[in-house]
Amino acid sequence: MFVGRFDGQSKLLVRSLLCGTSGALRAVDVFHRQQRVNPDMSLCPFMETLCQDEVTCPQTEDQPLTVEPLVCLFPALFKHNLLSFVYLVHSVLPRPAVLRLLKCLTQDPHPSPWVIALVRQLERTTGTHDDPPLYTLLCSQRLKELSQRLVGFGETGGWAACRSGPTVESDSQHAGGSSELRTQRKRKGSFVTLDSDCEETGQRSKRMKMDVSGGECRDVDEWSTKEATSESAAPAETLGEELQPAPDGPCDTLPEHIKVSVLQIKELLESQTEWDQISMEVFKVLNDCDPGQVEVFCSMLSFPDLPEQTLPNLCSSILAPALDFSYSTAATLIRSLLLQKVLSLSEPASRCLVTAVTALCSRYPRPACHALIGPVLEEKNIGNSQAELLNRLIEGCLDSHYRLLVLQMTFKVSWGEAVLSVIHSVLDSKPDFSEELFTQFSEQLLSQGPQFTKSVKFAKMVLTVLTKYNSHVTAAHKHSLQSCLMVNETFLKKSLQAALKRIAHA
Repeated sequence: MFVGRFDGQSKLLVRSLLCGTSGALRAVDVFHRQQRVNPDMSLCPFMETLCQDEVTCPQTEDQPLTVEPLVCLFPALFKHNLLSFVYLVHSVLPRPAVLRLLKCLTQDPHPSPWVIALVRQLERTTGTHDDPPLYTLLCSQRLKELSQRLVGFGETGGWAACRSGPTVESDSQHAGGSSELRTQRKRKGSFVTLDSDCEETGQRSKRMKMDVSGGECRDVDEWSTKEATSESAAPAETLGEELQPAPDGPCDTLPEHIKVSVLQIKELLESQTEWDQISMEVFKVLNDCDPGQVEVFCSMLSFPDLPEQTLPNLCSSILAPALDFSYSTAATLIRSLLLQKVLSLSEPASRCLVTAVTALCSRYPRPACHALIGPVLEEKNIGNSQAELLNRLIEGCLDSHYRLLVLQMTFKVSWGEAVLSVIHSVLDSKPDFSEELFTQFSEQLLSQGPQFTKSVKFAKMVLTVLTKYNSHVTAAHKHSLQSCLMVNETFLKKSLQAALKRIAHA
């Protein structure tokens, strides 16, 4: 796409305009939020970039290069949303900029009928189109005739009367009206589902007013509720109730601009397109969240259930240079995104998961230790898959200080073969042991060693201690280590005792 041609603020607008049929309203929300942050913000750079000439390559070698305005190279849906957006905010736009944009859109070699109609409408709004208005006296008369034809002469007009259908005069008409109203009620129930993800309360209240406008409409709804069977009405109503957010649900704790960002991120996660810098801008909203709001944010986006193939793009956006999260925010994101996926591993981690884990751990090592590595070590049934992934983090992402932090975490859990593998990885990385920490580690060897009398992995770990850390071994350590080696039953017992003796003669 051509999003890279725009500056940071304009990229947010472009991304919003690319977000489906609701792109125009999303762009208006983004524009208003940008104005609140920067009252002097102008849309002129955005409009000028859209009008810049762009050289396009021909589809075949026989055709020459062509020069078109950048706006003509965007898909038709973007143009629809753009013109709707301009119509909604044209009062704050310089008239020459709007006219230039409309002129550029007329140069589109393959215009959409909707684009042509929207351009004409904007030209009328700005006073540059000489065609007669769309709503003329003749149009008004025809609309009245159509309305009378639908509801009958002398009856109450309006769309509420149209919904109510003809007056019940016979059993057959009664049955037909009942069927029609049940169909409408199903449509109403299915319509509610479109607004299930924390849409703005203004739109919900507007629909509620439309649904109950007029006593006649309310009477019809009550009558249709009584007459409709459970097979037709109940499923639609149940679906609407399930998807409608609770009045005091977690979504209500988020400010409106965060809710809008959640919807934008959800669309990004569901799309198959490649993310760009505009995606990173959306995540800046996390800097405005307190720890509780970050929890709600992650829950609304179902971070623990995201497919692993979405993790690289998501982590690239989270790790953008412009974002610098606090400890609590980073810990919450890491816990929500990765912990459940790592704990559920039954085979080696996928490349996508490894990429995400290593990237987040490298950028936020302390939150990763406390939100991911520590909880994994505390899990009783971790296996080789988890241990292998933690070893990769220890070797490639953590410096000496954080490796020792991981070692201290192992002191609080019961050791198993997987934990031994992690400890061995820490020891192989040669962290800078303090005397106090080495004493604590030797005490752990003595207390947890009896359950590993036949474990070759434990014997190798002790051999690493005796060969690589012999300078840390004091007389008290030697005594405890000798007691530990006495009960060892592996083929490495003699090698261990020989290594301990060499320390004794040093």
